[in-house]
Amino acid sequence: MESISISSSSLQSRFFLTPTRSRRSISAVPLPIPLRCRSFSTLALHRSDHDVVVVGAGIIGLTIARHLLLNSHLSVAVTDAKLPCSGATGAGQGYIWLAHKTPGTDTWHLALRSKHLWEELAADLDTQGSDPGEVLGWKKTGSLLIGRSSEDQAVLQERVKLLSDAGLRAQYLPSDLLHLEEPELDVGSEGAAAFILDDCQLDAYQTVSYIQKVNNTFCLKGRYAEFFNDPAVCFLRSEKTGAVEAVQTSNHTLYARKAVVVASGAWTGTLLPNLVKPNCVVEIPVRPRKGHLLVLENFRNIRLNHSLMEVGYVGHQNTTTLGGADLEATGDDQELTSISMTATLDVRGNLVLGSSRQFCGFSREVDQSIIECIWNRAAEFFPVLKLMSLDSSLNKQIRIGHRPYMPDGKPVIGPIPDMPNVFLATGHEGSGLCLALATAEMVSDMILGNPTKVDPMPLSIQGRFSGNL
Repeated sequence: MESISISSSSLQSRFFLTPTRSRRSISAVPLPIPLRCRSFSTLALHRSDHDVVVVGAGIIGLTIARHLLLNSHLSVAVTDAKLPCSGATGAGQGYIWLAHKTPGTDTWHLALRSKHLWEELAADLDTQGSDPGEVLGWKKTGSLLIGRSSEDQAVLQERVKLLSDAGLRAQYLPSDLLHLEEPELDVGSEGAAAFILDDCQLDAYQTVSYIQKVNNTFCLKGRYAEFFNDPAVCFLRSEKTGAVEAVQTSNHTLYARKAVVVASGAWTGTLLPNLVKPNCVVEIPVRPRKGHLLVLENFRNIRLNHSLMEVGYVGHQNTTTLGGADLEATGDDQELTSISMTATLDVRGNLVLGSSRQFCGFSREVDQSIIECIWNRAAEFFPVLKLMSLDSSLNKQIRIGHRPYMPDGKPVIGPIPDMPNVFLATGHEGSGLCLALATAEMVSDMILGNPTKVDPMPLSIQGRFSGNL
């Protein structure tokens, strides 16, 4: 495995979000990442040749590039309209969890495999003398899926049984035992939790920085190039065979001798038809599902021993009423906003609170009413927050991201019918970080013609939606 060292000072200088300044709506825009890799001499001619071209520089696209670079002799180019961590990846809470996954579903084995690969990577770093916490923001804290009612108790007991039967270390904790694990958490007398002992978390920015650094070690070998702030415009096809030969971006023509991978997250649904037209129609029903996270820097008033998630988050569809009113949205592509309490403490001591789910297109505006609801919902579980004001002199940041939502709750991984050298890897919703390494392994194996570790058929786009491919 690779050996890469990264100082925490370099991470802090490369990745940070703008602190909130007022209660007015503001735009949360990640700051630029330096572009380091331009090793191809042909770039001056705006053409370069590669074995694989990846469209999308989120965690999925970057880990696909990494897996190919480490496990083959292929060359890889990654292109993106923006910069790494500009989308859902940068707004993630870093869960590497199985607590909210369900054994027997089509994504269960993908999640199981991916968690194993993350744990393997953390162990390899440790063996090489690097601290996984410093490199990846890695923490093996275990997870608590928590509820506050007798109905929640039944759901949590059933989930513990399901996960235990699947071989995970899972325990049901009634309120008194839960209090021993998290003394500052208040779930009331009817509260309880499912405790998944081996769940982990990481930091998206640190992890992406590490993956980029690994990928860029292949620049001087002529095997890797990055093209950021350079949106893909269309596919170029062979006049003889009709096969996709290249990706035309705003500034470059990136030829792909072996494969093209579209890993553009929430943008895939609008991007892909533009890439393939006018030759054929490909419709992938991916929609952007906006989320807010509230980050309290160096927050000392609450100390967490584990990562927490309200049990309602598992369904992804429940709506929380706060202050006697639902959060409503208007417009053709907007629906009721759901809020579920999530809380993590990262390796820098920042308390990360979430989270919201909202269909409102690609808006990146901060909705202060949603931030207040996240704060108020968290205060229902942590009474100390009721004694504080969100408008006080807290050092806080807001993270905004768009999860790539699929109607059936499964990602799309695999080739496009009639375009066998074009592969999709999208639709991971809020699980992109968790599922990234197994997705990268699966796509790489497909490109290389290797047997896959997880059955890819349930994740294929073919036949999944009426009127689709």
